[in-house]
Amino acid sequence: MIVSLLAAAAISAACDLEKPSGQPGCTRAAVDALPMNAVQVIGTHNSYKMAIAPDEFARIAAANPKAAATLDYSHRPLKEQLDAGARQLEIDVVSDPGAGGLYATPLGHKAAGARAVPYDFGPLKGPGLKVLHVPDVDYRSVCATFAACLGDVRAWSKAHPGHVPILIILNLKEDGVSLPGAVRPPLFDAAAMDGIDREIRSVFPERALITPDQVQGRHATLRDAVAAGGWPKLKAARGRVMFALDCPPDQVARYREGRKVLEGRAAFVNIDEASPAAGYITLNEPKELSARIAAAVKAGIIVRTRADADTYEARANDTTRQTAAFASGAQYVSTDYMQPDPRFGPYAAKLPGGGTARVSPAAP
Repeated sequence: MIVSLLAAAAISAACDLEKPSGQPGCTRAAVDALPMNAVQVIGTHNSYKMAIAPDEFARIAAANPKAAATLDYSHRPLKEQLDAGARQLEIDVVSDPGAGGLYATPLGHKAAGARAVPYDFGPLKGPGLKVLHVPDVDYRSVCATFAACLGDVRAWSKAHPGHVPILIILNLKEDGVSLPGAVRPPLFDAAAMDGIDREIRSVFPERALITPDQVQGRHATLRDAVAAGGWPKLKAARGRVMFALDCPPDQVARYREGRKVLEGRAAFVNIDEASPAAGYITLNEPKELSARIAAAVKAGIIVRTRADADTYEARANDTTRQTAAFASGAQYVSTDYMQPDPRFGPYAAKLPGGGTARVSPAAP
């Protein structure tokens, strides 16, 4: 760990770790010797989300203005986000077993009638994991199926093999809206949990992934491995993708399914720092949880936090939370505003110093 700290300290603060300049303090050799958990990048929250259609949004706003305000954001296609420098994406997944088609006739679209904005429901009609925010009301996605989202990332990654590791966070949605006729998403049972891994591995070969087993190696637990510096160096981690389930404890338990750690699983899990499966954690409040974030990073755990939430910072042009997020040392800082929303003002989240990746201020 001391060696890693010294190596990180030797890298220039202005060095873009994804594209080292070759100048003193920013050479490829020095950068590639860093462990991947010494890196800090920016990413996006609910990366798949498109805007709710105007008539449908107006109905939501009339019923619940506060809730509507929190839903009033959208993102560009995943490839465009990656082109812009996002190195963390977040995808919400719903289970659609059997014949499928659970989400292909949303209430919001039906209620809009003649005012409904066209949307291709074709990908939602078959079985398999689907990608959307809230069934029936906030269902438009830049990639409607999990497989399609994964395919977009894989294609971009293959075309840019020098990228620093991309973290893809998964939320497993099991709730719907309380309206007559609304869809109630099925629970992620053992088959659905296995389906997540199966779809990931159908798109990403093992050499393109960073998995819990790879990081754990011969250590007794994943927690032991990351504390001992088990994350791969950037040279080995470039061009690869890491998945993490940002899930409540009951879903984490279902995904682990009695495993001691995460044996055989494709994804890390959001779990308490003392767990044998600790390697990743979501700590979304960078001001309130700054000490915990710093301690987790020091312990070798990869942390995701948020620069903004619920459109509040964008509407107020408030960068306080963003500043705290980057200063916390969390490796992945998520935003809804890599570019400003002109309706709200100039607010945007940018990696301090520019570039795509820098040494985390709390690098282990």
